[in-house]
Amino acid sequence: MFITDWTTMDDKYVSKLSPTVDFWAGMYLVIIAVLSILGNAAVLASAAHRLTSLKAPELLTVNLALTDMGMALSMYPLSIASAFNHAWIGGDASCLYYGLMGMIFSVTSIMTLAVMGMIRFLVTGSPPETGLRFQRRTVCVVITGIWLYAVLWALLPLFGWGSYGPEPFGFACSIAWTGYGKSLNHFTFIIAMSILCTFLPSLVIVFTYFGIAWKLHRVYKSIQRNDFQYGNIEKKITFMAVSITLGFLTAWTPYVVVSFWSMFHYQEQDHLDPFIALLPCLFAKSATMYNPFIYFIFRRTAWHKLLHLHRLGLCCSCRVCFPGEEPKMTIKMVDISECTITRDKTLAGVTTGTSEI
Repeated sequence: MFITDWTTMDDKYVSKLSPTVDFWAGMYLVIIAVLSILGNAAVLASAAHRLTSLKAPELLTVNLALTDMGMALSMYPLSIASAFNHAWIGGDASCLYYGLMGMIFSVTSIMTLAVMGMIRFLVTGSPPETGLRFQRRTVCVVITGIWLYAVLWALLPLFGWGSYGPEPFGFACSIAWTGYGKSLNHFTFIIAMSILCTFLPSLVIVFTYFGIAWKLHRVYKSIQRNDFQYGNIEKKITFMAVSITLGFLTAWTPYVVVSFWSMFHYQEQDHLDPFIALLPCLFAKSATMYNPFIYFIFRRTAWHKLLHLHRLGLCCSCRVCFPGEEPKMTIKMVDISECTITRDKTLAGVTTGTSEI
């Protein structure tokens, strides 16, 4: 049952926004929650349908979908109800729960994105059979390590290093950023957590995806076959890398900026407009909505086709045939079913075969 008498509540849990703003914020979160659940459900359904044929790196995509789904199911309903209530529901206990879940899922998400980028960077450009490969067991161990790492950081405030508290606008909870200047305990926790759970993974995400675009640019530049339309390929790869990195930065950078402002200006916390504090939090929550769409769509279209094209370019070579002969080709490191030969060019009575997707 929602609370109607806000005067009986702890002031820190009463929304600092107007009821109208709270209502529309709640509606926004409803939309984000629905789209997040549907998008991640699509990824999980696709993975379940072909569970036995999933490649090892794809398990990270599944883990990301589980993380985003968990956040949407375990956190958003409480935040939505509190927004419509114009006050946080549940007091200290639910605030601790919300902050704990937020820390676990946020750290798991960013670390999954970072590991996904590293694996794709290492695999990109490698020969299909002799290059670097990751086993499913290895990736499962990495995923387990990610979850343990996130749970460890989430539990530390419960054991006295750092703390959780309400956001400035009143209907969400997170790390108590304003404790930065109040004690050495909070100072060391926030600095360590910011470096190891935010800055380093963010740098990995940015550099690995741009590194992927750079490596593929070099690969296709070295292949002298005009049939592969290098310009369009490079644009697709670059667009994918930029979309992923910008999507992540768009969601989290505003929240990090405001959080760090709160850290270094904790004495001026009362002067921070609650509405300004609300907007970055809403942007950050949108990450659970578009992460699945970015990875699901690109995996099924550009990424899958371009890696397939990469293998064809590296591994299939065709020999010149005379009229009346079937085109002959030599296959290196790929199955013959991956290459299709067509005879479409005849010059001076000589027919040549061209690879195509």
